[in-house]
Amino acid sequence: MPYPLFHPEGSGDLPMAMTSEDFRAAFPGETGHLEFKQGLPEHKVQEAVVAFSNTAGGVIVLGVAPDGSPRGLTVDGEFLARVHRAVAQARDPGRYEVFELVVGDRGLVVLSVARRREGFAQTTDGRVLVRRGAMNTALFGSALGEFVASRVLGRFEATPTDIPLSGAAPELLADLAAAWGWPLDDTLTDRLVEQGLVDVRDGDRLTVAGALYLVREPHLALGKTYVEIFRYRDRGTAYDRRILITGPLTDQVAAATGAIADELGSDLVVLGVRRYDLPRLPEGVLREAVANAVAHRVYENRRSAVRVEIRPDSVTITSPGPLPEPVTVANIRDQNAARNMSVIATLRRFRLAEDAGRGVDLMEDVMAANLLDPPEFIDDGASVTVRLRLSTTVTPAERAWLQEVERRGEIRPPDRVLLVHAARGVPLTNSYAREVLGVDSVDARSSLQRLRDADLLRQSGERGGAVYFLSPDLAPPAGLRLEPAELDALIVSLADEGPLTNQVVRDRTGLDRARALAVLTTLVEEGRLVRRGERRGSWYERPAAEPAGQRRLSD
Repeated sequence: MPYPLFHPEGSGDLPMAMTSEDFRAAFPGETGHLEFKQGLPEHKVQEAVVAFSNTAGGVIVLGVAPDGSPRGLTVDGEFLARVHRAVAQARDPGRYEVFELVVGDRGLVVLSVARRREGFAQTTDGRVLVRRGAMNTALFGSALGEFVASRVLGRFEATPTDIPLSGAAPELLADLAAAWGWPLDDTLTDRLVEQGLVDVRDGDRLTVAGALYLVREPHLALGKTYVEIFRYRDRGTAYDRRILITGPLTDQVAAATGAIADELGSDLVVLGVRRYDLPRLPEGVLREAVANAVAHRVYENRRSAVRVEIRPDSVTITSPGPLPEPVTVANIRDQNAARNMSVIATLRRFRLAEDAGRGVDLMEDVMAANLLDPPEFIDDGASVTVRLRLSTTVTPAERAWLQEVERRGEIRPPDRVLLVHAARGVPLTNSYAREVLGVDSVDARSSLQRLRDADLLRQSGERGGAVYFLSPDLAPPAGLRLEPAELDALIVSLADEGPLTNQVVRDRTGLDRARALAVLTTLVEEGRLVRRGERRGSWYERPAAEPAGQRRLSD
């Protein structure tokens, strides 16, 4: 279970369910680390988040009266989204966690906030609050000045380097100006200063961010500011290929994305008269993962590069440094923050990264749309890793078939999953859809009825007895739904196109190796096909065909 980042004194690890007596013992009353809210007054929650972030952290329990009595509230997805929005309204809050706590039969929500380690938090109107006893107190005058001075955050990307502005590559400077829409005139230096790319306090010098874009080989001055790609043939520690991607960040993102995609290759699927070349991972997902890694890494760490590992079952992209506050793995889709604001802003101008808050959404949505496993994010405190799995329960043939179906109109990602199961011959019920999609009855019914209304599914029965089947006029890829006799006839007909191998059967039907071999063996035993060759060099033909002079094909 997720435990809060900060535990009130004496509470220990909080369970997900407590008795009223245990709740009273753990939360006897509001303190410097604990605040109760009966509902969700977003401005008051924001103030508590800011105060806890600027002091020692704390816990806000929603659904509790001021006297500490659990009153409960309705906890659903929309309520939790409102909690995240309340935190997002604060400026630079600390890391936090949100989870539901059941006390007796009443649902509460716990919002646990950690002390911000870098810089300080403010409310939307600019106030700096700290926690004093059970109060959220605003700082003014000398107290505010002392606090800000003690917590001031220096952005390493704005640190001036020893590289003068005159050392910028002219073509890179022109490309950057074009990306920002700046004219190449006397105002250019001022614009570079405004974006944190040049420092003029001691001569016109490129900052770290400026050098990353305007120097051909920034790693020569800044350390390992590049991408290393390692290819592994198995789960071991020995790689068989290393690719070094250097140059300005724009080149790194484009080149690293292309190199990973080339190493992965694609799945070739033939359905009828159409051929589909399906990338094993979507290029947009790879580009965003690489862009995030180079944009949000800790550049103070000169000894570590962005590391990409390509293995048979996954691609991992590791970036030096933890997630920027207040982002955590748990809230990564709800919150966004930039460690290197000038770096990410410029990368977006080159259209190599998504707008703020859209990067993770894009990766998750595109992977879901392609029926691939969602990206996995790991933060170990020293680095952040994104793992993109290559394994999926949906075959390339099924993915290609869905592209055929989408010629009729766009299909939502959850609906695609149901359509694949229907193509496999599974009768779809509401309970089956709930289990497959991991949703409630309402969402399951909505998906089934959308597919029915689009003439992709046929409904039999009503209400609780409704069952959905693939529409009769929607032909699935051979091997997913065909009756055994139809499948046998199709495979025999493939022998008329040339020597028939296990690989050809798999490519054209979507069957796996074992199933394809079983069908071929049965057809040989029935005398409908003749096997030629041995083992993986074997191929099949119709009995009347003349084998002489024909070439054996490798399986």
